[in-house]
Amino acid sequence: MIAFRGMVWRILDADRAGAPCAPARAPEGRFHHSGQVALYASFTAEGAGVAIRRYVQPGDPSRVIVPLRINATRLRDLRALPDPTRASVVWQDLRAAGQPAPTWALSDAARAAGAQGMMYPSRSRPELTHLVLFQTSAALVAPAGPPLPWPSP
Repeated sequence: MIAFRGMVWRILDADRAGAPCAPARAPEGRFHHSGQVALYASFTAEGAGVAIRRYVQPGDPSRVIVPLRINATRLRDLRALPDPTRASVVWQDLRAAGQPAPTWALSDAARAAGAQGMMYPSRSRPELTHLVLFQTSAALVAPAGPPLPWPSP
């Protein structure tokens, strides 16, 4: 496991701008299921836009982008896997077919090992890095600036 102290970016619905460190609302995601806590962010503002693009629909509510300060001591780095694309599979189709997301095995193992979260490569742009946190304590993640309007693509 590795440490990471620095800034990341998160895009949220504008109505959540007052709680930028709150966990994801969706009951399931790439690296969370069964009521697990997850906060998804990216190492760059550009990466945050790439990560959310799949979920953006015409007519969606407005969104904001928020810088967050991270102070993690135990992150699993999935970029170092022999096959880092294992973290980047499209999981939604498998879930729609009633199968578990294969990425859950990666996050379940990291959680069991005491990781605070994981770093992983972007599916569509592997040079970009995303982050998922399994905790949202103030010691781990805090706002680093005000929410800014995010123009949908």
